[in-house]
Amino acid sequence: MTQLNAITDLHNPARAQRLQHLLDNKTKPLGSLGRLEALALQLGLILGTEAPQLSQPQMVVFAGDHGLAAQGISLFPSDVTWQMVENFLAGGAAVSVLARQHGLALTVVDAGVAHDFVPRPGLQSRKVAPGTQDASQGPAMTAAQCQTALDQGAEVVRSLPGNAVLLGEMGIGNTSSAALLMARLTGLPIEQCVGRGTGLDDAGVQRKLSVLRQVLVRHDQAVEPLQALAAMGGFEIAMMAGAVLEAAAQNRVIVVDGFIASSSILVAHALQPLVLQRCVFAHQSDEQGHARMLSHLKAQPLLSLGLRLGEGSGAALAWPLLESSCRILAEMASFESAGVSTADGDASQGLGA
Repeated sequence: MTQLNAITDLHNPARAQRLQHLLDNKTKPLGSLGRLEALALQLGLILGTEAPQLSQPQMVVFAGDHGLAAQGISLFPSDVTWQMVENFLAGGAAVSVLARQHGLALTVVDAGVAHDFVPRPGLQSRKVAPGTQDASQGPAMTAAQCQTALDQGAEVVRSLPGNAVLLGEMGIGNTSSAALLMARLTGLPIEQCVGRGTGLDDAGVQRKLSVLRQVLVRHDQAVEPLQALAAMGGFEIAMMAGAVLEAAAQNRVIVVDGFIASSSILVAHALQPLVLQRCVFAHQSDEQGHARMLSHLKAQPLLSLGLRLGEGSGAALAWPLLESSCRILAEMASFESAGVSTADGDASQGLGA
C-alpha cells in the first residue's frame, strides 16, 4: 500500500436531497426518527443509492501482541491474547455470541499473536511477527513491518464479500498503543488519553501513564502518521487501518467499535481524510480517552452503554440500527402511498407540518 488507493468524495447534493425527500415523506412527523434518519441518509450516500441494502456483513477481529506489555501496563498477561482468539473461534466470546445473534460472518485475523494457531475456518493467518517489540525500548515495528501490516489489512478486506465491515480487535496492551497514537495524532496530553484498560486500579493507571510518557519522549521524532504507528504499534491497529483504507476505497460501510478500533480510524483519517464519510461509530466506550477521540474526529456514536470490552462487541450491538435505517427507507409507507393526510389535508407536507 505504498501508493494509497483513491478514496472519492461522497458529497452528492442531488442524491442527499432525494434521500432526505424520501425520509421527510414517510408517515411520521419531520425528523421524528432522529439519528436513524441521519444514518439512513449516510448509508444511502456510502452505497450510492436511494434504496441501500446491507449485504453479507463481515465482523473482522484483528489480534496482535504487544512488547510493551512487559512493562506491566495491563492487568492481564499476554497469553490472554491467544487464549481469547481460541475463544472467538470456539464461539464463546461476547463478539461470537453477538455475531451469531445478528447474522454477522465472523473472521479472526492473526495480525501478530505470539502463538502458532492450528489453521481452521474463520481464522486468517496474516502474522507479521509474533508480537511487536517493546515501544519503551525502541520502535514497536519497523517501517517495513508497518507497511506489511497495512497491506495485509487491505488484503483481508479484498478476501471477504459484502458491503459492510465491522471492526474488532484483541491484544493485551493495545489500549496503551491506542492512547499513544491518540496523544501523538491529536496533540492532546497523554493524561487525557489513558484509561484503565482491562481494569487497572489507580496505582496501575499511574504506572501505565509513567511508561507511556517515556514512550512518547523516546519517539518524539515520530510525528507523521505512519512513523507514529510504527513507533507505537501495534500490528492489529495497523492492519485495521489498512482494512479501513481498503474498505473506504471500495465504498463499504465501516462500523467502528470502541477506543482501539477508533485509533485505527485516527491513523487512516490522517492518511485519507475522506474515510470518515464511510464510518459509522457504533458507541462511546467507557475508556476515558474515547469521548475525546470521537470529538477530535467529529464523530457521533450511536450508543453509549458503558462498554469497554472491545472485540467488536459494540459494533455488533449497533448493527441492528443500520438494518433498521435501511428498512425505514425501503419499507415505510409515504403519506401518498398510505393515503394519510396532514391536518390541512395535504399529504405531501407530512405530519405536524
